[in-house]
Amino acid sequence: MTARIFVASRNAKKIAEMERILAPLVPGVRVLGLDDVDFYEEPVEDAPTFEGNALLKARAGFAATGLPSVSDDSGLCVDALNGMPGVLSARWGGRPKSDQRNNELLLDQLNDVPDERRGAHFACAIAFVFGDGPDGEIVVEGRMDGRVIRELRGEGGFGYDVMFVADDTPDGRTSAELTVAEKDAISHRGKAMRELGPRIAKVLG
Repeated sequence: MTARIFVASRNAKKIAEMERILAPLVPGVRVLGLDDVDFYEEPVEDAPTFEGNALLKARAGFAATGLPSVSDDSGLCVDALNGMPGVLSARWGGRPKSDQRNNELLLDQLNDVPDERRGAHFACAIAFVFGDGPDGEIVVEGRMDGRVIRELRGEGGFGYDVMFVADDTPDGRTSAELTVAEKDAISHRGKAMRELGPRIAKVLG
């Protein structure tokens, strides 16, 4: 019997990334997204932390589908902007959400910031909800340190990947220029999922 898990997202690349990271740990797992289940009212992401928003979405997903549910909240935290856009990363450029507009706005805001002060990190919290109450919830966090460059490069990834170079990428490629295996090995989400994966596998049996 195929193990099924719900990811509270419509981002096809994010769902595929989750499945790719989880597959070796839970063989045969099927990851369902929002478009694979009956419609339900998604919660407003109004928590001030990544953990809070991830839990809001995972709890709502579990309540609506009855399936073990995973949700992540992640963003880019820029040193020169006091950690912003942070939890506002997906809607930094306003609504409707647009990666292109977010990236262009952030580049413009950092235009006068010298290279040595363009440090940043990707952060994420991933919540796994499989029961009611604290005993049915697990939250893990991941982080990827690096810097924001002055141009957009690469066709892979999503979000701010086109303008972010991780410290663990010595040849200066952006996250959007890495192969999926290279990105998974160093990314904030990859690190968090590798920590969470064995615990998900234990719950799914």
